[in-house]
Amino acid sequence: MSEVNIAKRKEKCENCTKQCSKRQSEEGANSQQERDEVNGQVNEGSQLLLSACLSCDGCLSEEESLKISQQSLEEVERVLALNKKCDVSKHKVLVASVCPQSLPFFAVKFGLDISEATRKLCGFLKSLGVQYVFDTTLAAGFSILESQKEFIQRYRRRHHDSHALPMFTSSCPGWIRYSERVLGSLVTPHICTARSPQQIMGCLVKDYFSKQQKLSPEKIYHVVVAPCFDKKLEAVREEFYNSLLETRDVDCVLTSGEIYYLMEQKKFAVEELDSVPLDQVLGEAGDVALVRHEGRGSEGFLEHVFKHAATELFGLDVHEITYKTLRNRDFLEVTLERDGETLLQFAAIYGFRNIQTLVHRMRKGRVPYQLVEVLSCPGGCLSGRGQAESEAGRRVDKALVQQMEDTYSSLPLRLPEVNPTLHTLYQEWLQGQDSSQASTLLHTQYSNQAQIHVQPPHMQW
Repeated sequence: MSEVNIAKRKEKCENCTKQCSKRQSEEGANSQQERDEVNGQVNEGSQLLLSACLSCDGCLSEEESLKISQQSLEEVERVLALNKKCDVSKHKVLVASVCPQSLPFFAVKFGLDISEATRKLCGFLKSLGVQYVFDTTLAAGFSILESQKEFIQRYRRRHHDSHALPMFTSSCPGWIRYSERVLGSLVTPHICTARSPQQIMGCLVKDYFSKQQKLSPEKIYHVVVAPCFDKKLEAVREEFYNSLLETRDVDCVLTSGEIYYLMEQKKFAVEELDSVPLDQVLGEAGDVALVRHEGRGSEGFLEHVFKHAATELFGLDVHEITYKTLRNRDFLEVTLERDGETLLQFAAIYGFRNIQTLVHRMRKGRVPYQLVEVLSCPGGCLSGRGQAESEAGRRVDKALVQQMEDTYSSLPLRLPEVNPTLHTLYQEWLQGQDSSQASTLLHTQYSNQAQIHVQPPHMQW
């Protein structure tokens, strides 16, 4: 690396240190006792928790920075512009997949109910030149079902496999990055191998949908609209790149805020937008009925796996789940009991401060949970910093988040087990639920990269 680049990195790193210290101060520092428990020491002066740094993009490598730079509005507009200029045979077919956690953001911003806001968003994307717009609830259904199946397998081998339990959820790229780069072998064998909804959607579009449309995967440019910046980093992981066809499952991730900014830049008035229904992967005609999964607005992996495990392992039907708040509203526990015996104990842990507590306890061997739903954003996916930050600065807009939570909860619930489209795709696309095709396209692996991670001197774990 050149001296210029080193100087820039040093300047950036020192600036990140100051900014993160300022943010931690503004958000309110933990008590001395809590900091001692989590870190084993007190952070003084300009020292940062490494976890807080990894949850932002301040210390990306140059290669990662280059890849992330291609995840931008400018890149999407470049593809759209080329489509207008080049021969039709060289066109890219633009496909957009919208995360369900992004839809409440547009509903609040547009001042509409979530169904109409979705149709307006679809109308805007198609007015730009996007040809198909899906939502990723279907892909999330695959991820949930595969996570349920894997948990049962892990539970049944828990006595002869020390890495079987606890199982950690794998849908949050901030948590995955932190696990691989910092925690390493302590955590990575415990991470569920089911791909995130985003990356399963990438496979659906580039594998199933491309064949349905008689297109080569590289002829499709796939954009995902997500609430979280970290999803950009997930999209550029090497295992999601087809080197033979030179194409990624997800070509570009744009946050909800970036899409809304584009609307403002182009001076689109919501009332002037066409109301266009979402497309369906199987190609059926008609409007898509928006639904949500159980949980707190983050696909509800904990609740789905908990209820499935209660039935599959113990023959118990659980209709309602009661959360017990432990340290704070982002550190919750769920317990299944029978005749005074604890059968299952799951936890939902959101935000890096709570994650630090979890890992500290894991190192001490004091984690009683069989499954932990882990998300790096306090409050979960609806609070992703790609849509929940206030316009004035980097603080979370709590009023906006509350409105999004209320809007999201207005959607009807639907279990993935009873979704006929999922069953059809398991057979038509994957040749069955236990096929090698399902294993390849719906799962991935996580690696221990902690040995090669260089810890800057101003950071402490």
